[in-house]
Amino acid sequence: MPSDVAARAAIPRDADTPVIEIDGVAKSFDGVPAVDDVSLVIRRGELFSLLGGSGCGKTTLLRLIGGFERPDTGRILIDGTDMADVPPYARPVNMMFQSYALFPHMTVAQNVGFGLRQDGVSASERRRRVAEALELVQLVGLDARKPHQLSGGQRQRVALARSLVKQPKLLLLDEPLAALDRKLREQTQLELVRIQSQVGITFVMVTHDQEEAMTMSTRIGVMQAGRIVQIGAPGEIYESPVSRFVADFIGAINLFEARFVRNDAGRAVLVCAAAGAELMVGQPIAAAAGDVVCIGVRPEKLRLSRDAVGLGANRVAGIIQDVAYLGGQSVYHVRLDRGLVVRAAAPNLDRRGGAGLAVGERVEVSWSPDAAVALSE
Repeated sequence: MPSDVAARAAIPRDADTPVIEIDGVAKSFDGVPAVDDVSLVIRRGELFSLLGGSGCGKTTLLRLIGGFERPDTGRILIDGTDMADVPPYARPVNMMFQSYALFPHMTVAQNVGFGLRQDGVSASERRRRVAEALELVQLVGLDARKPHQLSGGQRQRVALARSLVKQPKLLLLDEPLAALDRKLREQTQLELVRIQSQVGITFVMVTHDQEEAMTMSTRIGVMQAGRIVQIGAPGEIYESPVSRFVADFIGAINLFEARFVRNDAGRAVLVCAAAGAELMVGQPIAAAAGDVVCIGVRPEKLRLSRDAVGLGANRVAGIIQDVAYLGGQSVYHVRLDRGLVVRAAAPNLDRRGGAGLAVGERVEVSWSPDAAVALSE
């Protein structure tokens, strides 16, 4: 590890210290809100992802942090300093764009050192820091190449080295892996996590890829219609989504509309007409008798069996109508007796695939109360 990088990594980091504070920020274009009253704290040393579909406001929020847009209302503080009158070039921030924006006529080393040259850093200091940055992103020996002589993954790492070489307090990444193929993208995800951990710089990443956000992030902010609707660690977002939107956006989920009956012994009891069964959730629900509640269960939480599982909560029966083989797992689409279709995922532990069940077979579907979660609208 280069000496400067090692020194930075050795500096103790207070995980509770905010590096970004966003307070009531809003931004509209032609009267249409793009970011709507967002408040957010991002802590020092985090890899924080803004996750959402197209048009949700995530890139606009990233550009507001970088100073490429000005908020209509609200404040953005970086390391406690209000950025209202600070232009992009004067902020302790670098931004890595989706296109990488490398200069085609410059070598790798010249591209990486361009910002340092603009800042008047001496040639000897520039060479040293460029060499360290190239070692960090594992591009040693490629410093004399031009961008067209590199693979897509190598160009992405040049852009990353150029962003890191100025040692910003904050690195903004706008869909940084979108141009890479799936296998290379998966490899680069782990490389980015490794590099971020080594340098200790706060990363804020925009992505629409749920798997990418789950793999890389310390925390995720899920955005919908200009607002952040849930913030949490990947496991929290996946296992305990707060709303139907979040549950449906992050991975696959089975949704059941059910009527609340009662809370009993720390569990909620409901009745779902579409499933023809009593449903049970492993924690109480704040609802009145007869209220309609949406219940979510992930496909991998469902158990399939040819044998009757008997009467009781969270037990339904149906016919397998489709099987999707996905390599590591198989997904079964089961049409229940009252017409509702549910999805159940089973790992492919041998070459037969999944649970060894076929289209047309009658199966029992069951799940634990603790696998279910109640969702708001």
